[in-house]
Amino acid sequence: LKEKDIKELLAPFYGKNLIFLKYEEIEKALMQNSFIESFNIKKKYPQSLKIEIFEKKPIAILFHKKKKFYINEKSELIEFTKDPNFKDLPYVIGEQKKFKNLYETLKKLDFPLDSVKKFILFESNRWDLEIKNNQVIKLPEVNYSQSIKNYLGLINKKEFKKYKIFDFRINNQLILK
Repeated sequence: LKEKDIKELLAPFYGKNLIFLKYEEIEKALMQNSFIESFNIKKKYPQSLKIEIFEKKPIAILFHKKKKFYINEKSELIEFTKDPNFKDLPYVIGEQKKFKNLYETLKKLDFPLDSVKKFILFESNRWDLEIKNNQVIKLPEVNYSQSIKNYLGLINKKEFKKYKIFDFRINNQLILK
């Protein structure tokens, strides 16, 4: 968030009497910015407000229906703006709710999320994970958590570093390329 953007949102309240300001009016104005998660307001009489703002932290860039959004850990959409702070975020091509399920599973399994370049959801409801070292993990439609556990058991083994594709789509099989 930029200070000028916040000041712009709060411009209608400048010069108004603090006694007549309502929390709901300030909330409505501030929540127009999708990066704002929550805030605290304290009136400092006679003439100022102290506002503490908590920002949403993007974890990925979501492409859905030809639109771009940032998405946070709670799977909330944040308006996309080109920001150099977020240029290295992974891409998600798919649906918000289905990504939330995948993300929560990956977190539970301590998957190195910072190593993912792209999450791709296919029409068959299965995911591919493109890793920054150019490996691709092809997950099955169901019970992909076991496939992720299997991958985590292999990635640090020397003999598996040469493979670029880890295909777990067939039950109880791993196809390496």
